[in-house]
Amino acid sequence: MSASPSNEPPRSICILRLSARGDVCNTVPLVRALQRAWPKTALTWVIGKSELRLVEDLPGAEFIVVDKRAALSGLPAVRRRLAGRRFDILLLAQVSQRSTLTAALVRADRRVGFDRQRSRPGHGLAVNERIAAVPFQHQAEALLEFARHLGVDTEGIDRRLPVPEAAREHALQHQPEAGRAVIISPASSTPGRNWHAPGYAEVADWIIERTGRPVILMGGRSEEEAELGRAIESRMKHRPVNLIGRDTIKQALAMFERAACVVSPDSGPAHFADAMGTPVVGLYAATWARRSGPLGSLEHCVDRFPDAARRFAGKAPEQLRWGKRLEIPGVMALITPEMVIERLEPLLYRR
Repeated sequence: MSASPSNEPPRSICILRLSARGDVCNTVPLVRALQRAWPKTALTWVIGKSELRLVEDLPGAEFIVVDKRAALSGLPAVRRRLAGRRFDILLLAQVSQRSTLTAALVRADRRVGFDRQRSRPGHGLAVNERIAAVPFQHQAEALLEFARHLGVDTEGIDRRLPVPEAAREHALQHQPEAGRAVIISPASSTPGRNWHAPGYAEVADWIIERTGRPVILMGGRSEEEAELGRAIESRMKHRPVNLIGRDTIKQALAMFERAACVVSPDSGPAHFADAMGTPVVGLYAATWARRSGPLGSLEHCVDRFPDAARRFAGKAPEQLRWGKRLEIPGVMALITPEMVIERLEPLLYRR
């Protein structure tokens, strides 16, 4: 059963995507596609508390927040927010156990979830329709598949995240000349996806020496990220601008928007910068850029996952479960500074 934007629009849609921030970033085009097709349809997004900061100023959307740190004890608050409400459509755009339990609180006539190949145990119990199974589909495209299932056109959708002017003023202070600085966002929230400090230091020194461009280090407020930043600085011959832990998420978006390019492992910032239209040199070996890389910058990525699959799993990458991660010690060492510089050269000299 499917709908068409030219027929009766649904009165209300609930999107359930709690996390992670990169996937939340890639859910924004789904929201915009639905809004473009059905501007009068009420859209509610059930989302994680920390992820909300990324999209809370997205026009035309109501947000219901799940505090994931509270575990199951946070669900009664969600139940109270949803009491007495029924939606025409639920889009269960996540397959985690937490999202499935949360979906049980959402009353909806049509309940659309992932296809069986991308599901996890229990996901099918929460849905009565499934999106099409598309082999080897990028995760950002998989999220748009929910719109296509409803008959909604997804071509030409704006992927940019909203940025307040105050955040752009912050970026202007640190990047007076737009399109000049290179940002290195060195850390993922999953340590097994991180590259090493000596590699980042060598690449950063090359950028400064060979292109004359400033290098800015950016990241979150954790001590692990701060330590990685210090380790990079200590190994460099030149001095970067270290802003790790010193900006808000909206200020970070503005910084990415204004940069020449961003270097990052598989992380939320890789998707943020890509959404803002900035080229991303993504560093992939523990995960496959073909599935989870920055969608608009896949040709700029250093993607060593196929080699990692053969070395660490003894299989061709296509033989592994789609979405398989190889967060194994040593896997990111398959990436060398020369590989990263090879991707940076055409971007920096061209721009």
